[in-house]
Amino acid sequence: MHITQLNRECLLHLFSFLDKNSRKNLAKTCHKLLEVFQDPLLWSLLNFHSPVELKKDNFLLGPALKHLSICWYSERVKVCNTEDWMKNSFQKDFCKSHENTVSDFLLDVCNRCPNLLSLTLSGCGHITDDCILQLLKNCPNLKSLKLENCVRITDHTLEAVTLHGASLQTLHVDFCRNVSQAGLERVKEKCPSVILRAERSANMIPDSKPEKKLTLEKASRKLVQL
Repeated sequence: MHITQLNRECLLHLFSFLDKNSRKNLAKTCHKLLEVFQDPLLWSLLNFHSPVELKKDNFLLGPALKHLSICWYSERVKVCNTEDWMKNSFQKDFCKSHENTVSDFLLDVCNRCPNLLSLTLSGCGHITDDCILQLLKNCPNLKSLKLENCVRITDHTLEAVTLHGASLQTLHVDFCRNVSQAGLERVKEKCPSVILRAERSANMIPDSKPEKKLTLEKASRKLVQL
């Protein structure tokens, strides 16, 4: 039996075992398989491991998307998780291009994926508070939000959770060094039913230039002397 003789349900099941590139390549072989590739039911789950993947045409975004994961740890994107004041001009331009790619992609998710249930972002130094705010507003069914090593996330994201995360059941902000203990306490107070985890976040040193830290130390010494 030829593959095209299988019914649509069988073909969807077959496609579900393939990665995004394999699905795209198979869809190029005939019109029937292309129709299966374009079936929204095939795209309820998406995983990405590189910023480059967000630009490809080997996946579909739509209301069927329920679970989205963007996780990367390669050496090329590690620089995006360092403090801005430590980057040279080349590194800043490199990070800016990644930031635009991620922001544009998440904007598409906001506009086209209102039924999203879970979102995991790990190692994404480009994610901003505004991105999370828009996602919470446009994806009211979001139940799980897991952020790890997203260095630009601050207490503004935690505030957005208290205002727009009515459906949220799980919130992780692990290794997000610009999240404060006060912000975490506010989430616990306003959203007591949310399972909150913040491993190493509030205990990490937030982004700031060394000069500012020295100034604070000098000021505290003066107060002690007085």
